[in-house]
Amino acid sequence: MTVNEDTFTNWKNREEIAESMIPVIGKLHRERDVTVLVHSRSLVNKSVVSILKTHRFARQIAGEELSVTETLPFLQALTTLDLGPSQIDIGMLAATYRTDADGLTVEEFTARAVAGATGANKIERGDGRDVVLYGFGRIGRLVARLLIEKSGSGNGLRLRAVVVRGGGDQDIVKRASLLRRDSIHGQFQGTITVDEANSTITANGNEIKVIYANDPSEVDYTAYGIKDAILIDNTGKWRDREGLSQHLRPGIDKVVLTAPGKGDVPNIVHGVNHDTIKPDERILSCASCTTNAIVPPLKAMADEYGVLRGHVETVHSFTNDQNLLDNYHSSERRGRSAPLNMVITETGAASAVAKALPDLQAKITGSSIRVPVPDVSIAILNLQLARETTREDVLDHLRHVSLTSPLKRQIDFISAPDAVSSDFIGSRHASIVDAGATKVEGDNAILYLWYDNEFGYSCQVIRVVQHVSGVEYPTYPAPVA
Repeated sequence: MTVNEDTFTNWKNREEIAESMIPVIGKLHRERDVTVLVHSRSLVNKSVVSILKTHRFARQIAGEELSVTETLPFLQALTTLDLGPSQIDIGMLAATYRTDADGLTVEEFTARAVAGATGANKIERGDGRDVVLYGFGRIGRLVARLLIEKSGSGNGLRLRAVVVRGGGDQDIVKRASLLRRDSIHGQFQGTITVDEANSTITANGNEIKVIYANDPSEVDYTAYGIKDAILIDNTGKWRDREGLSQHLRPGIDKVVLTAPGKGDVPNIVHGVNHDTIKPDERILSCASCTTNAIVPPLKAMADEYGVLRGHVETVHSFTNDQNLLDNYHSSERRGRSAPLNMVITETGAASAVAKALPDLQAKITGSSIRVPVPDVSIAILNLQLARETTREDVLDHLRHVSLTSPLKRQIDFISAPDAVSSDFIGSRHASIVDAGATKVEGDNAILYLWYDNEFGYSCQVIRVVQHVSGVEYPTYPAPVA
């Protein structure tokens, strides 16, 4: 047999193993609310090739190959345990077992590592939590996709309704079509049917009521059987407490804004300050996509090196609030054609850092340029550190943070030398450190941070909603602080 045939046979064997993993992963998700991960990347509803690629990606960040032959025994061990709702990273289990097996079998090691999710320690599955989307634009539809994807056993977040303004004939059909197909993010993974008579969209078995209203005061959510719901306002029309309080009607318990909040509305960046949310807080903001992109790595750098001052320059994809062609706009430059120009504009991300990181005394300034790409942006974070360091040390630190720290769902790391913006469409992280572009000299560090300003941000929104709803399940092995 030739070397090429050996390689192909090995690939076919790994395909077979990945194929055998799919029903196990699906059953754990549906029946026990267990999400199986590999280095923070979910394997739920993934294809054979996607599972293999997810394992392969570990080489970029961990520096060594991870094979399904290594992770399969840990997945099989999970099926023998009395697991409760949780997220379990079999990639981390395999990696840790390599270096610290402690003389245990895979079964014994796995049982010890996930003990907090088993037996008397496990979280009991609840009845789920109703969610309402107010608005159904770019972020609203992506949040809807994520909610439907994560419906699992039905005991987590349940998208019950979408509130929109009436748009004329076949309005619901057109909205369903926009959910089904997206020019940037591709096809919806599943089936969608529309019942115009009852004004419902059913997506992967999730029945979603489409409610038409011009104002929050027009909606009686209890009439649709909705109770104690979390309402996600993705219109951006109201950003202060007074305006957002209009949503607090019978059936709605909390309001989450997908834009920077004003006044005393808490701006939350999941992974950084979500644990500061007070149990009785009913209105909060998920800040902006750029704030979510820069705050986690800023915290990672401040914790390790200290930060004296910094500047962030964002090169941001164009958005729906700009014009296709030159036309009137309340903002002077944003009135110029978005697909034809680079447009200098303002960003509130730098000033929002103080809300998310109140202990950071460093002054952070910021500016932004909108460019003619439809999605994925990059933030260039220029920092003066409190001590001198090296490029190698900074990269080792950020690689470690992306793999094992409490920020591993927020910060990703890539060392590919030919990475470009479109490579990060669909990234679920708040930002991705580009190792090749990183510059460090003495006490000055410049980080290049890619981020999918649509999908990555939507994932951060979902994490905040999971947290405040009580269905944010613990991850095992536990991240290293």
